Amino acid sequence: MPVDARRLIRKMRGGAQAHLLEAEDGHFYVVKFSNNPQHRRVLVNEWIASVFLKYLGLPGADAAMVRVAPEFLEAHPDVHLQLGSSRRPVEPGWHFGSRFPGDPTRIVVYDFLPDALLTKVENLMDFRGMLAFDQWMGNADSRQAVFFRALLKEWLPAHAAHPRQVGFVAQMIDHGFVFGGDHWRLDDAPLQGIYHRVMVYASVRSLQDFEPWLERIVHFPEAIVDQAVKQIPPAWLAGDEGALDALLDQLMRRRRRVPDLMEACRKAKSNPFPAWA
Repeated sequence: MPVDARRLIRKMRGGAQAHLLEAEDGHFYVVKFSNNPQHRRVLVNEWIASVFLKYLGLPGADAAMVRVAPEFLEAHPDVHLQLGSSRRPVEPGWHFGSRFPGDPTRIVVYDFLPDALLTKVENLMDFRGMLAFDQWMGNADSRQAVFFRALLKEWLPAHAAHPRQVGFVAQMIDHGFVFGGDHWRLDDAPLQGIYHRVMVYASVRSLQDFEPWLERIVHFPEAIVDQAVKQIPPAWLAGDEGALDALLDQLMRRRRRVPDLMEACRKAKSNPFPAWA
């Protein structure tokens, strides 16, 4: 859903130089701008990944097109990009927004949990599905995730929890480097997309442990791909339509190879699945 930016909260870490903005709908979004240092293609990557994750039932953040108006930029001079010693203005228009999981003044979001708490994350098994997703999508980055405490029924509706039960939830973020980032290619790399805390894969014993996500990827419907592409603002593509079509054709052919990619991951020099014989 398209929304208008209303207020700058803070700048975020990372190469895309995203900003946390409050929007007119009352939600907060981590916004990557179309003229970010990593290339406008990362916005396309983020949007496609967000649509795919929703279909697969994996915990990505809700996405939105965030409009940054000239009046907003004039009122918020701190919204800009920094390239070395030079300052680059943000271009007015539509940008990619990843919804922050609540009001940042009220919720604490962690990018690291100690081992004792990480094992208690309620949807820890979703890291398995994300690895299959990242292998399919050629994610050139390691898996990025954040954690927060929340009512489980609000964030994990399929979870068999009491309506008032609170626990740690993992949310998967930052998908700008699927498709190899701005290169738009699908490389076979056994350890791409691995989360650096490999203890999240400690209970993996076979290919079956990547279900139901593996089956959903292998039979991923073309209608979802078409849906994602039709929602992309033309300015994000700007002549790349043919390249994107070719990339997505290759991606769909790659679906049935994902089980083999997972086997290759297991056979890598640094096997992330110690229990998988």
